[in-house]
Amino acid sequence: MIRDAKPDDAVAIAEIYNDAVRNTTAIWNEIEVDAQNRRNWIAERQGSGYPVLVWDQGGKAVGYASFGPFRPHDGYHLSVEHSVYVHRDHRAGGKGAQMMEALIARARKSGFHVMIAAVDAANTGSVRLHERLGFAHVGMMPQVGKKFGRWLDLALLQLVLDDRAQP
Repeated sequence: MIRDAKPDDAVAIAEIYNDAVRNTTAIWNEIEVDAQNRRNWIAERQGSGYPVLVWDQGGKAVGYASFGPFRPHDGYHLSVEHSVYVHRDHRAGGKGAQMMEALIARARKSGFHVMIAAVDAANTGSVRLHERLGFAHVGMMPQVGKKFGRWLDLALLQLVLDDRAQP
């Protein structure tokens, strides 16, 4: 079941986040966080009108997804950047795709025009997921990141959420 995150989900969200920090290039960060950090993050996101969704399985969050501002300047206020992460033991079964679909629906309902994905170009599973959901490749930024002693390339994908001709 997909639902809005609650403060009590912070422990599980921190666990998922920290696993991605330690073991993947999905998050280009090397600093782990604690549950209070994630509680603050949830409150900040939701307080700013952005969703934080969780995949609830048996009362525990086994995945989470959110979107927030793409860039801080006024001209970008109709564009959002998203993230979605699923616990390593629960990645099968389409949870990531279903959470993405829920995020896309929320973004459309909230009146956003474009959703942006910034993905490690080597993460072919994530790139394929975005392609299946209608995201188009719009850019590649070679060697803009680093982790695990190597350069990382950033693939940019976007989904246009509506067909309005003017903002």
